[in-house]
Amino acid sequence: MSRRNIRLPAEVSRILYVRNLPYKITADELYDIFGKYGTVRQIRKGNSEGTRGTSFVVYDDIYDAKNALDHLSGFNVAGRYLVILYYDPVKPNKHNQ
Repeated sequence: MSRRNIRLPAEVSRILYVRNLPYKITADELYDIFGKYGTVRQIRKGNSEGTRGTSFVVYDDIYDAKNALDHLSGFNVAGRYLVILYYDPVKPNKHNQ
C-alpha cells in the first residue's frame, strides 16, 4: 500500500512548530536534524525574547513532516528534549489572548 493512500489525521500539517530548542542552535544544525526525514523547504528560528528556543520547520511533503514529528518528539538536543507540534493557523496565539 502506497503511503499516499494512507489517511492522515486532520491536524497533520507540512509545518512543524518546535519548542525547547537550545538558544545557541544554528539553522544549519536544524537542517541537519530535520533534513534526515525529508526535504525541508524552510526553517524559521525565533530570535526575539518571546520566541527564542522555538522554530518553524516547513517540509515539502506532509508525510515527511509526520515522520519527523513521530521520530523527533522528545529527541535530546544539547541536553534539551524537543517538543514538536503541528502548526495550527486557527489556534489563537497565546500572546493575543
